[in-house]
Amino acid sequence: MTNEVTYLGKVIRADSGSVEVEVSDLIPSAAPIIDGRLYKIGQIGTFVKLPIGNITIFGIVSSVSNAPSKFEDEQAKYNFGSRFLTIQLVGEKIGDDDFEKGIGTYPTINDEVHLVVEKDLQQIYGKRDAGSIEIGKHSSSDNLSVYVDLHKLILRHSAILGSTGSGKSNTTVSVLKAILNDYKGSRVILVDPHGEYSSAFKDANVLKINGKKNPLYIPFWLMNFEELAYFLVGATSKDEHTPQYKKFRELIVERKKKNHDKLKAGNVDLNLVTADSPIPFNVRELWHHINWWLNASFSETDENKQTAATACEENKGDFENLIPASFKAYVVGAGAPYKSKHYVGLYPYEKKLIACLRDTTYDFMFHPGEYKDEKSKLDLHDLLNSWIGSDKQLTILDLNGVPPEILDITVGLITRFIYDSMFWGRAETYTGKNRPILLAFEEAHSYLNKSQTDSYSKFAVEKVFKEGRKFGVGAMIISQRPSEISETILAQVGTFIALRLTNSSDQSIVKSSAPDNLISLIDLLPSLRTGEAIIVGEAIKIPSRVRISLNIPRPTSDDPKLIEGWSEAHKPDPKNYKGVVTAIRERKTKTK
Repeated sequence: MTNEVTYLGKVIRADSGSVEVEVSDLIPSAAPIIDGRLYKIGQIGTFVKLPIGNITIFGIVSSVSNAPSKFEDEQAKYNFGSRFLTIQLVGEKIGDDDFEKGIGTYPTINDEVHLVVEKDLQQIYGKRDAGSIEIGKHSSSDNLSVYVDLHKLILRHSAILGSTGSGKSNTTVSVLKAILNDYKGSRVILVDPHGEYSSAFKDANVLKINGKKNPLYIPFWLMNFEELAYFLVGATSKDEHTPQYKKFRELIVERKKKNHDKLKAGNVDLNLVTADSPIPFNVRELWHHINWWLNASFSETDENKQTAATACEENKGDFENLIPASFKAYVVGAGAPYKSKHYVGLYPYEKKLIACLRDTTYDFMFHPGEYKDEKSKLDLHDLLNSWIGSDKQLTILDLNGVPPEILDITVGLITRFIYDSMFWGRAETYTGKNRPILLAFEEAHSYLNKSQTDSYSKFAVEKVFKEGRKFGVGAMIISQRPSEISETILAQVGTFIALRLTNSSDQSIVKSSAPDNLISLIDLLPSLRTGEAIIVGEAIKIPSRVRISLNIPRPTSDDPKLIEGWSEAHKPDPKNYKGVVTAIRERKTKTK
């Protein structure tokens, strides 16, 4: 077989997981042409094969040298004229059987080593299996499709990682389109903080914060009490033993219990209602109630006698328009009317609550269309249906417009709501385990940061990664800084699709998931071409270097058009910035 055009050389050293090969000096060319294709000898990351009887062992080139790795005479070792390859063994093929990871038969000294050509790669990757999607083309062959196991990709979770400009957004589009095109019953929710992806998915169900056509509503009453207390009044679990925190909880429970039998999706037993129950109520009425008892004056000075009947009210106010009630003024030491002795500890809460209600950037929560309160036309089942029950396979939740300070709680709320729907609906035929869903989180590092100890989104997403598989919830994170993401999440990622990563700490995340004998493949991450990825993990037969095809139309994540924008002079005009200032003051960007 030494006369074959694929012949490379012979094994000169063998370890448990690798061999060293001396490249034959009889090879006529360093780049032989085989079946019309050019192959370069000794390219790091390329495959080679070792035929041993009816067994073919496959390996990956991890290093190239002009001297063997082990040689006692340090001076003489530099006199070699040959090249030497270190090969990491990855799998084998017995006869006509399919390629399998792992090695059962090990090479010995003088075993032949050959180039792997396109037909050999086809033996490794095989034909497309049922339940797989094409993720791209092998970097060594434009004709060789690379497939990943969809079940493992989704339910064992995945990550798409890459530095800015590496092709990360395009890869995300490629993967999602492959799923949507091949599996007509698929369900995908894409959390899109910057509103990048709607341009790439023309047929998607796009729900946009402050959008005019399909607005995304996330009603405040969907929050559990911990989330609600933090969002409305800035209170955290550290305050749970304070009187004002307990009183605030009590007031919210009262309103939820009052509305427990007014729901459109089925009434709830009064005894089962808690502060965490997703039951609508009017938050403006809650503010008005607190403000009323804080600022009221009474004809009685005894707290127990200060009731609605003894209040010196002059005007009821208007809670819907945030107009407080007015009362006869009291004067210290002048007798009746007397200052209220109720809710004294709630003064800070009331101030924060009214400020929150007046902030127009929170309209998607406080003015959620037909989901406002218990009197509204629609209920939680309608909201859920608009997200995951749409006739569109892909729903994009465009969060561009969510204030940065509440992005964490917004993503957490979305994730928890969808997870809960799959958990409690796990026995239904149309959802749960019977119809799984993929949650994809773009810009994951910005709200799943490991340094954030009290993060609502991190807690919710970690739960999905740890337990979601059992209830039909798969997850995908998309990030340019994987080293900043929660370790709990990363530890549950089954498949990494890693594009160019230049930061060593980011590279180490991918290295930790790769087999020890294939670290050299991961070392290629900084030098990958745009749109090229290293894929490792459960969903792929063998770690591979893959080219991702370019998608048209693309996400709107491209760099600004600097050359076009700077090529022409612009005439100064103060009116140009009226719209900018309006957007700053209203904290709203233009919507389409």
